Amino acid sequence: MNRSSGLFLHPTSFPSRYGIGDLGKHAFDWIDLLVQMKQAFWQVCPLGPTGYGDSPYQSFCSFAGNTLLISPDLLKEEGLLSSSDLEQYPVLSDKEVDFGSVITQKDALFHKAFDKFNDTPEFDDFCEKEKYWLDDYALFRVLKDKHNGLPWYLWNSPQRLRYPSVLEELATTEWKALKYQKFLQFTFFKQWKALKDYANSNNILIIGDIPYYTAYDSSDAWASPELFELDENGRPLRVAGVPPDYFSATGQLWG
Repeated sequence: MNRSSGLFLHPTSFPSRYGIGDLGKHAFDWIDLLVQMKQAFWQVCPLGPTGYGDSPYQSFCSFAGNTLLISPDLLKEEGLLSSSDLEQYPVLSDKEVDFGSVITQKDALFHKAFDKFNDTPEFDDFCEKEKYWLDDYALFRVLKDKHNGLPWYLWNSPQRLRYPSVLEELATTEWKALKYQKFLQFTFFKQWKALKDYANSNNILIIGDIPYYTAYDSSDAWASPELFELDENGRPLRVAGVPPDYFSATGQLWG
């Protein structure tokens, strides 16, 4: 058996003037560096959208991508952002990620890109192919914004219990916000695929990771509660964790 080696580095750690690493130039430079060092693997943390605590192991969806990793520079190359748009982006720490600031600033920047975005067959195909999770995820994120970030199990009953009339009304009144969420996912996966293809073409394989469990506050649990061990009020019947050990005297509660 041939022995191979690789390196672990999450994309958030790439150098960036936007306060968080992304899938742009520095990610491609990283692949080139792995090739120069004769490495075979690149390992990353889960790439899903992070929830409470900004941990990649606590994701709002099992299928969606973390849109904070979208590269503004690549959006500029597409003509969706201008040099002026990027110049107006505030200077954020390049030592550690201030997620609160990054979320606010990148969301404002991505809205500018969305305003210039025109539907393409590629976008329409993505929305159709991924609708089995994308439609519910878009609804989940729009409703979460309307509830000031509260977890779905603390929403008002009509939204929490997915009354059909409420969801139908949202599809009409919030169509632009829903489309924005789909645009972000389309853009993330477009950029990620380009990076992955580049890595694979250079004989670099990517080792991914997934959380042990789907997060309670996720579009998965909200949209398909019947797939999870929840009571009639939507509360979990069991939670995951580990008892006290030498790592933690009080144990760990994962949710």
